[in-house]
Amino acid sequence: MQANSMDGIELIQHVYALFGRGDIPSLVAMFDPRIEWRQAEGNPVEPSGTAWIGPDEITEKLFKPIGASWDGFAITPHRFHEAGDTVVVEGRYTGVFKATGRRMDAQLCHVWTLRGDKIAAFQQYVDTAQLQWVTATGLAATP
Repeated sequence: MQANSMDGIELIQHVYALFGRGDIPSLVAMFDPRIEWRQAEGNPVEPSGTAWIGPDEITEKLFKPIGASWDGFAITPHRFHEAGDTVVVEGRYTGVFKATGRRMDAQLCHVWTLRGDKIAAFQQYVDTAQLQWVTATGLAATP
């Protein structure tokens, strides 16, 4: 199915399918050149929640480190909600952080903003305390 023939939910479901197959080049091709990508505030990869702009910055700061740092990292979407040019996804992250051997199973919410058949913005919401515990190299209390 061509991306331009998809409704918002189908387009975002396609994004998760591409990520699940590890087809990052095809996924990134769905991004608007000026996409704004925000991780949840307090996320270890970008604690400030500052936006990454453009496909290249997102690939370097997110997709490459995920592959290098995690075993079996997966995003499992459970529910999709569409409102105009916005798609909200509820789901879970799972995986094992290589440096610590700690497992993650964290609830997530993703908010995608579409511009035509391209993804214009992304906002992540996740239990950042769990992410910090999983990625911490020292001893820490379980979440």
